[in-house]
Amino acid sequence: MAATAAALTLSNVSRPQNGFFRSNTERQPAMAIVAQKKARKTRKVILKEDVTELGKKGELLDVKAGFFRNYLFPLGKAQIVTPLLLKEMRIEEERIEAEKKRVKEEAEQLARIFETVGAFKVKRKGGKGKLIFGTVTAQDIADIIKAQLQRDIDKRIVSLPEIRETGEYIAELKLHPEVAARVRINVYAN
Repeated sequence: MAATAAALTLSNVSRPQNGFFRSNTERQPAMAIVAQKKARKTRKVILKEDVTELGKKGELLDVKAGFFRNYLFPLGKAQIVTPLLLKEMRIEEERIEAEKKRVKEEAEQLARIFETVGAFKVKRKGGKGKLIFGTVTAQDIADIIKAQLQRDIDKRIVSLPEIRETGEYIAELKLHPEVAARVRINVYAN
C-alpha cells in the first residue's frame, strides 16, 4: 500500500516549474502568452520641398517616425498632417484646378480667333520663279500676328514648315498643352 500511496502522491504533483511544485488538482487553465511584435510607427506627413528618392513638394506620405523626427522635421522638409492642413491643401488644389481651366478656356478662345482670321500675308523679296530670298521664320509669324491682331505670342509656340518659296502654308500655334490653332500663311514676292 505504501507503494500505491507514493504513486498517488507523485501523480498528483506536476513537474517543477520555476522551482515550485504544483499539484494537478490546483491547476488552473494556463494563459497563452503571445509574443508581441513591435508596432510599426509611421507618421503621415506633407513634404514642404522636394526630397530625393522620397517625393515631391506637396505630396502626402507615410514615413517612419524616426526618419521624420531626426531628418525631415529638423531640416524643415516635412510637416505632420493635420485636418486643418488637409483642408488648406484641398482648397489650394481647387484653386489651381480652376486656374488651369481658365487658362485652357482662354487658349481655346484665342485659337478660335486665329482660325477665323483667314490667312496672314507675308511679303518677301522674290528670286527666280517661286523662290524667295531667305526664309519665313517663327519670329516673322509672331510679328505679323502682333501687327494684325494686337496679340503678343511667343515665337517658340509657332511651328511651321520650311518656307523658301511663295505659296500658301499652314503654321501651328501651340497655345496650351491641349489646345493648338492652325493658321494659314500666304507668302508672296514683291
